[in-house]
Amino acid sequence: MVTHPRLFVVSGPSGAGKGTLIGIVRGLRPDLALTVSATTREPRAGEVDGVSYHFLSDDEFDARVAAGEFLEWASLFGHRYGTLRSEVETRLAAGSSIILELDVQGALNVRAAFPEAVLIFIQPPSRDELERRLRGRGTEDEASIAERLDRVAEEIRIGERYDVRIVNDDLDRASAELLDTIRTFEK
Repeated sequence: MVTHPRLFVVSGPSGAGKGTLIGIVRGLRPDLALTVSATTREPRAGEVDGVSYHFLSDDEFDARVAAGEFLEWASLFGHRYGTLRSEVETRLAAGSSIILELDVQGALNVRAAFPEAVLIFIQPPSRDELERRLRGRGTEDEASIAERLDRVAEEIRIGERYDVRIVNDDLDRASAELLDTIRTFEK
């Protein structure tokens, strides 16, 4: 059990390697909990309510927003997604630290609602390297890549307000730094 369970929020530009780093760290620390997000979208084949997501109607989502039940929420692609405060509090009370991957705005919303959260910003080594990574994924068209690159400077500016910044120029070093950061804040 962790001495001081914490909520860790990891953010950074698309292509910075957030998901990869979180995957490596969770492989080494499977006790780091994830939360089940809420969404207003319909379940996809094989998804289970309460496991994949908490599937809510628009009215249910509105009611939970009004009641202050979300640490953060956002509209994406015509649906809403959010992190329920109860998901975080339950895991922390059970002695587990939590790691969330959120965009910078979601992270700042979590900080406002949960000031003890630790914000960790994953930064690419350069804009050119970030563009190379985005193109290398082969998952986005030119307009999407341009949109993501346009947001980088603003995301990095916001990242200066985080507790910790990690430059992901070497996967082994960056994942070790993320793991060390988590351990340090749990002491």
